[in-house]
Amino acid sequence: MKTLRDLGDVEDRRVLVRVDFNVPLQGGRVVDDTRIRASLETVEALRSRGARLVLASHLGRPVDREAELSMRPVADRLAELSGADVTLAPGVVGDDVRAFSENLGRGDVLVLENVRFEPGETKNDPGLAARLAELGDAYVNDAFGTAHRAHASTVGVAVHMPRRAAGLLLEREVRVLTDLLTDPARPLVAVLGGAKVQDKINVIARFQERAQAVLLGGAMAFPFLAARGHEVGASKCEAKDVKLARGLLERQGLAALQLPRDLVVADRLAADAPAQVVDGADVPAGMVGLDIGPRTAAAYSAEIARAATVFWNGPMGAFELEPFAAGTRAIAEAVAAAPGTTVAGGGDSIAALARYGLANRLTHVSTGGGAALELLEGHRLPGLEALG
Repeated sequence: MKTLRDLGDVEDRRVLVRVDFNVPLQGGRVVDDTRIRASLETVEALRSRGARLVLASHLGRPVDREAELSMRPVADRLAELSGADVTLAPGVVGDDVRAFSENLGRGDVLVLENVRFEPGETKNDPGLAARLAELGDAYVNDAFGTAHRAHASTVGVAVHMPRRAAGLLLEREVRVLTDLLTDPARPLVAVLGGAKVQDKINVIARFQERAQAVLLGGAMAFPFLAARGHEVGASKCEAKDVKLARGLLERQGLAALQLPRDLVVADRLAADAPAQVVDGADVPAGMVGLDIGPRTAAAYSAEIARAATVFWNGPMGAFELEPFAAGTRAIAEAVAAAPGTTVAGGGDSIAALARYGLANRLTHVSTGGGAALELLEGHRLPGLEALG
């Protein structure tokens, strides 16, 4: 994979940079600028080399160029963070947009409108890719969060750009996540939560082969508990997930899967629902398992404290509601305090770390949920392949 070191001289050249500025907005303002900050290093590196930058990103899932999904708030926040002269383009492609790109000064930044305003983006339309290529003399992909998507701005445009490279964020993401499975300091501990076994079956299997401990929590734990004969009450537990879980439990890997020893349950998922701790892994009839219990949190935290490398993806419960947040908070604090290399990925894990003010205490917080999982599963990502 080519990097910025391979890009050559970019002074006074237009560099089209695919970034992942898909950030949450509220009232026309950015409420979490983590992803913008994550690409600032690449933006500043190119500006310092005299490049004229054209940034492309998607925002949400527009259906018909909705005004509330305009990149305007993002461009405004980027200007505040970078101090650069930042302009919002009148569209994604076309003569007017190309004129804006050609009139940029050195170190100036043009932010294209939401690339998903163009229906050809997600279809990797060759025509759209060619028009995007008209906006730059070189191409940089720094959007790890979309590297697993073969879209016009991540794959198609690269075909037209002989000078192409990975940005600093993308390069770091690939290096850190690859090292997790190929050359981690040991012991390696993986903490995996979330909703569905089928979403993470291959990641679980990969860590079974390579980690010293795999700790499972969240709604995903209930199919495993059911496969071991435990009662799961009204907890989310699909038959196909139980079948997958049973297969993973029967695998002879390096690490045995660890499951919750106790649980926090309630009669419904609600902030005012009376929560109770069940000492054991059986959920009473009519109740829903909504968090790992304190014994499980303590045991998992002890495993994390002994690790030289930790990977965390997925919450331990419905942490958005305070009665069911203790397990996820305990894991977040344990990962933040771990002495070795600590890596977290996935939107919910990142949200939990941000909620508890712990994100800056980890070695690396990945900006890509689906992309990170696919890379860890061993898949080739189209956005990386396109860079050569």
